[in-house]
Amino acid sequence: MKRAGAALINPYKAWLKEDYFIVHLLEIAEADGKPLAAGELLSSHAWEIAQLVRGESVSLSEAERQEVLQSSISYSRTDLLVVGWTGALVYGGPEGAAVTIQMLEYANTQLLEFRYYDSLLTQLLDDVYRSLERRGGVWAAWRLSREASRLNTIRLDVMELTEKVDNAIKFLSDMFYARLYGLAAAKVGVPDYRRLVDQKLRTAGELYRFMVDQFNQTRSFVLELAVVIILIVDLFFLFRGK
Repeated sequence: MKRAGAALINPYKAWLKEDYFIVHLLEIAEADGKPLAAGELLSSHAWEIAQLVRGESVSLSEAERQEVLQSSISYSRTDLLVVGWTGALVYGGPEGAAVTIQMLEYANTQLLEFRYYDSLLTQLLDDVYRSLERRGGVWAAWRLSREASRLNTIRLDVMELTEKVDNAIKFLSDMFYARLYGLAAAKVGVPDYRRLVDQKLRTAGELYRFMVDQFNQTRSFVLELAVVIILIVDLFFLFRGK
């Protein structure tokens, strides 16, 4: 930020933060020297893994343990990911774990993006509602026109950014990592915030059309009134012989 500060326009000050804990467990060697299989690790240490992913110091219930372990995925015999809302367990060699950790980081980055867009749209809609409640007669329509233009500009910006977010994950040509990312994104809440953002974008679009219609109606009224006034003036001079 310090290096790029001179090139930024209206930089965002209140940075969002999201703690996410990743425990990387290196391959465990069995008695014969072979790495411990992921399935055996899950079956023999299910309670500890669930407790670790949840970040709890107490034993979890059976239902909670099953819910945690449902969010697990493996590609080979000796790799495993168990992902939760606030943390994840990664089991396997450093090379494969590095890519998995990057996917987890990216999912959390998307979560922060959509959280920011949700907050931005919430504030924007609140401002628009307050503006609609204010009364100002005919001149209020011109204020609505400016508000509508600002609303639509931000709405289009957020729509463009959300489309870029969708396009950014298309690089996952590997089907396994695509499924891994989908699992991680679902657990941290990316789809939930995405739905909130989409709903508020639709609301913003409806408000924009309403405000534009109000402005057009007022403008038409003013133009019609001006025509009537001109006609009255013409008739006045006509009857006076001028």
